[in-house]
Amino acid sequence: MLATWTTLLLLGAFGITFGEQYTDKYDNIDLDSILSNDRLFKKYFECMTGEGKCTPDGAELKAVIPDALKTECAKCNEKQRKGTEKVLRFLITKKADEYKILEDQFDPEGIYRKKYEAQKKNVLEGKPIEIPGTS
Repeated sequence: MLATWTTLLLLGAFGITFGEQYTDKYDNIDLDSILSNDRLFKKYFECMTGEGKCTPDGAELKAVIPDALKTECAKCNEKQRKGTEKVLRFLITKKADEYKILEDQFDPEGIYRKKYEAQKKNVLEGKPIEIPGTS
């Protein structure tokens, strides 16, 4: 599930902490265009895993993922939470291998996998998932 949160921030909520919230500087990035384009997706994925160079937005995203996982995205705004859900659903259902790699990258001890297990199960069953703070 870590990858889920990773992805949330991966494409929907690129940001760094600014006060009590992540920046909204990248909130208008078109997630659908990234998720539907293998070349673009691969570039962001390689940034997250350290296998490739990061764009400025990718570098910011990579920097906030650990905090977002730890705090259940407490500093995310509504648009970032919805983007997170979109990216998580995509990774879990369409990019399972990449999801696993991201889990291993950002959650080597399995702490967040346990924490977000029910959310992943809901995605696999086609049910809604709850991103803390969404309504």
